[in-house]
Amino acid sequence: MDEQATANEGSGTLVESVMATIRHRIAARSLTPGTRLPSIRAFAKIMQVSKSTVVEAYERLAAEGTIRSRPGSGFYAAGPLAPLSLAEIGPRLDRAVDPLWVSRQSLEAGDGVLKPGCGWLPASWMPEAGLRRALRTMARGEDVTLTDYGTPLGLPPLRHLLARRLAEHGIEASPDQIMLTESGTQAIDLLCRFLLEPGDTVLVDDPCYFNFHALLRAHRAKVVGVPFTPSGPDIELFAQALIEHRPRLYITNSALHNPTGAILSPVVAHRLLKLADQSDLTIIEDDIFADFEHTPAPRLAAFDGLGRVVHIGSFSKTLSASVRCGFIAAPRDWMEGLTDLKIATSFGSGRLASELVLTLLKDGSYRKHVDLLRTRLSRAMAETSSRLKAIGIVPWIDQPTGMFLWCRLPEGVDAAEIARRALAANVVLAPGNAFSLSQTASRFLRFNAAQSADERIFRTLEEAMSR
Repeated sequence: MDEQATANEGSGTLVESVMATIRHRIAARSLTPGTRLPSIRAFAKIMQVSKSTVVEAYERLAAEGTIRSRPGSGFYAAGPLAPLSLAEIGPRLDRAVDPLWVSRQSLEAGDGVLKPGCGWLPASWMPEAGLRRALRTMARGEDVTLTDYGTPLGLPPLRHLLARRLAEHGIEASPDQIMLTESGTQAIDLLCRFLLEPGDTVLVDDPCYFNFHALLRAHRAKVVGVPFTPSGPDIELFAQALIEHRPRLYITNSALHNPTGAILSPVVAHRLLKLADQSDLTIIEDDIFADFEHTPAPRLAAFDGLGRVVHIGSFSKTLSASVRCGFIAAPRDWMEGLTDLKIATSFGSGRLASELVLTLLKDGSYRKHVDLLRTRLSRAMAETSSRLKAIGIVPWIDQPTGMFLWCRLPEGVDAAEIARRALAANVVLAPGNAFSLSQTASRFLRFNAAQSADERIFRTLEEAMSR
């Protein structure tokens, strides 16, 4: 964040503003215990204040124990290290467009709150009967299933089954190239730990899934957005970003993009991989919505053969958010390092969740369940799109698939303001700038069609826009 902008946000004196900037640096961990602060002359120039202002600010911070003075040497950040604050690291956004705000409101919402802005299916759409049946089967199984650690790579029969499922999308991955994780989010987190150093640059789509922003912020990465089109990232701007920023990673959804619902075209996929190869760029392909597709879209990992593309997935969206089970399909020579890192950070795999997923995949009920989901989602998408158009909210893509509608509000209507008003009426929305690194989506909202059946949602939207 710009230092002067941080200082100017305070309503106190210049001294208090300088103090706030130092505290921000400590909260953001750019100043760790024992790190020397800029000299009084240098910091006065940075903050555009007098040297006496910085002297007084430093003295006050020393008095409260935030920094320490060493005579003849200068001022140093004191310990202990402040807890990591993602809100402090990121830009100062309105809370209604903060990615963490959207997640918190959706996850903490009570039974009476409507959640068209959340990213998961209603509980009534999940295979509750199948889950209960599988749990009863597991309860009669071996004791180790209920009590023991799983292996670091994860349950072998499930990895074999996943290898066959990936082959249906043209992705050739042997079971020993697949690692089970607790979720898709944990898969990305593990890969970021494995591949990134603080300060590395990562490309994301603009807009993209908002938790990518928060997760990369936690890894201290520099995040650069590339405008997204209905057929994938803008290739010309992508090429330009590769030259200007020399990124280490690109994270994307190649099929059923979140939040737009767009699908990567084969032409864009081939050009993207050619650019990645020229720039030694690694791509993480997040494919957690794969089972919502009617017609399989191109997969970067299929074109690439798991050379520089890492493919991840999970069952949280289609099976159960409570059953935390995801996976990584990666280059073979990465697996030993990823295994060591997984042991260090989470020890083993969740054996109980893996056995539950395996049971459901093997008995045929999961395939029937996702067939029904696709039908229900198609109906919900058509109904939600029609209702939104009737009140002047227009989908960005005609006839999208999956569960997300990325929609443009009427001219002059701000999505963050609509989200605040809707929240007062117990409706959680997902305003566009939560997904946009460039903050250029202030007229957009993402709707989850499966969570948008209640008439109160559209009545609340109309009322909020009419103000």
